[in-house]
Order: sequence, then C-alpha cells, then structure tokens
Amino acid sequence: MNETFTKAMARNMFYGGAVFFFLLFLALTFDTVKNLPKRDHRENITESVVRGKHIWETRNCVGCHTILGEGAYFAPELGNVYKRRGGEFIKAWIAAQPTGIPGRRQMPQFHLNDQELDDIVEFLKWTSEIDTNNWPPNIEG
Repeated sequence: MNETFTKAMARNMFYGGAVFFFLLFLALTFDTVKNLPKRDHRENITESVVRGKHIWETRNCVGCHTILGEGAYFAPELGNVYKRRGGEFIKAWIAAQPTGIPGRRQMPQFHLNDQELDDIVEFLKWTSEIDTNNWPPNIEG
C-alpha cells in the first residue's frame, strides 16, 4: 500500500499535536501550582528572610552567584551553602571580603551590619530548605 502524506493529513497532525501539547502544558502547570505550596515552605518566610532577599537583590548577588541554578556562574552556587557551611561561616566569609588571595576571584565588601548579615543568612537558610525534588541530580559517584 503506497499511501501519500497529504496536506490535509499534515494539517490534522499539526493541529492534533498542538492541542495535545497545549493540554499537556496546562496539566503540568496545574500540577505545579497545586504542589508548589507543599514544597516551597512559604509558611517559613519571616521578616528576616524578606530582608535577606532584599539584600540579595539590591547587592546583585545573582550577578555572580547562582541560587537553585538561576543566576551567573562566576561564583559558587548558594542554594545549599547554608547546609554545607552554616550561618557563622557565611557571615564570616562575607565580612572578610575581599580576601586579597592572588589569582582568586574577589567578592566585593558590602559593609553589611550584624542585622543584615543575619538576614542574608536567614534567606540562604530558607532557600536551602526548598524541596527541589532532588534537582539538580547528584552526578558525583
């Protein structure tokens, strides 16, 4: 049987595929919106977390760092820095910048006071607790 692919068949395939993928997109969007409150722990957003996010944004930290995979790749990912290093390390590291180590990228000195340091730590702590559904995957052995 030598059947040719007609313009009508191509049109039907295009429209059928477009409708299918549009419905799939809607279903995935609905699922995300439904499940997001269970995963982002928005109930734990405090005034300190909000102030810390404001510091993150106004100091353009995302211009160098990634957080949960979003941002620049000049400096380390900070989505899990709280779990890896802890709050006291983060505050000491920020306060000690720039380190002046030759050949190493330097973070600017933002002259944050103790409250601002606590706030940025609270923001990074909150960020580290977001359920990312194990993304990105751990590619190490």
